[in-house]
Amino acid sequence: QVQLVESGGGLVQAGGSLRLSCAASGRTFSNYAMGWFRQAPGKERELVAAIDWSGGSTYYKDSAQDRFTISRDNAKVYLQMNSLKPEDPAVYYCAARAYSGTGYDTRISEYRYWGQGTQVTVSS
Repeated sequence: QVQLVESGGGLVQAGGSLRLSCAASGRTFSNYAMGWFRQAPGKERELVAAIDWSGGSTYYKDSAQDRFTISRDNAKVYLQMNSLKPEDPAVYYCAARAYSGTGYDTRISEYRYWGQGTQVTVSS
């Protein structure tokens, strides 16, 4: 069974930092584009950051640019979140694209494999 498991969420003060991790079991996603999404209550799930299979090409949502960093190694995908703001709280999900290949992907419909999510809460 293929699983993505996120960790690293929690409660942090505004301006603080968190590092989310995503580990895969059941198969390897080393050749797959990956993404970090988030969903706040009452809102649609949105892409926060994406990365290609090599780690050499990345995408960020405008509000995450210059604050968040997506990266990967052979085992995990990470999202370093700095300068957290009151608008950042959500459940954060790691996802893998449905197929291997070049480039990152900003289309949520192209992601097949999802983790269960990790809660990020920011106190003001």
